[in-house]
Amino acid sequence: MTAIALTVAGSDSSGGAGIQADLKTFSALKVYGASVIAALTAQNTQGVSGIFDVAPEFVRAQMDAVYADLDIRATKIGMLARAEVIETVAAGLLAHKAKNIVLDPVMVATSGDLLLKPDAVEILKRKLVPLALIVTPNLAEAAVLSGGRLAEDEAEMTKQGEAILKLGAKSVLVKGGHGAGKEAVDLLIDQDGVRRFAACRIESKNTHGTGCTLSSAIAAGLAKNMPLIESVALAKKYVTEAIEASGDLAVGKGRGPVHHFYDLWKKNS
Repeated sequence: MTAIALTVAGSDSSGGAGIQADLKTFSALKVYGASVIAALTAQNTQGVSGIFDVAPEFVRAQMDAVYADLDIRATKIGMLARAEVIETVAAGLLAHKAKNIVLDPVMVATSGDLLLKPDAVEILKRKLVPLALIVTPNLAEAAVLSGGRLAEDEAEMTKQGEAILKLGAKSVLVKGGHGAGKEAVDLLIDQDGVRRFAACRIESKNTHGTGCTLSSAIAAGLAKNMPLIESVALAKKYVTEAIEASGDLAVGKGRGPVHHFYDLWKKNS
């Protein structure tokens, strides 16, 4: 059987994040990727200049079409800009008994600005988080979801992850990539405790799409029937190596993308 994963997220016209990053990640990890586009963005490596929301009923139509025909083994949820779309996606996941749901709660911009209105954040917490096998917030998103301040150490990351766990998620991966120190540390928190995934911090401006890439890599592992812990380890390794190789790309004038196909391009060069 072909391993198939679905991404429900926004489109990135520059190709570095969102739907495009998810599909590239699925392909790089030898998983067939399907997509449901929840929003269109006009953006490049220097920023976002516009967002066009897809009507909730058409988001649902895409979900119905894909789930009715494809054997989706894992679903990654990314940027959902409106409360109505969040509710629609949650209803679609329940209706189709979606499994192995990876929720990347895209809600805070790199600038620190909140991308979701407070009502949308509350609906995401009530309707989507409880459906997730794993939620993958960065430090800013973990603070919003837990109602805390930006975590400055692993103890606070753990505390916030445990608070998100209480919202109904089966596990939480608090990502420390935006933190400080020589290591980039992610903490996987579930009912069994805390597991630490660390890698040397790589100094690179080409980090556009790292969050999307990590969550979709976890979904790819799950689609291949890998256990969650192994899927997280695979994703951490893949993202680290994609950042390391990002300097081989010359894309745009700003914060460039990671190199999703570093392994394939190296072999064929």
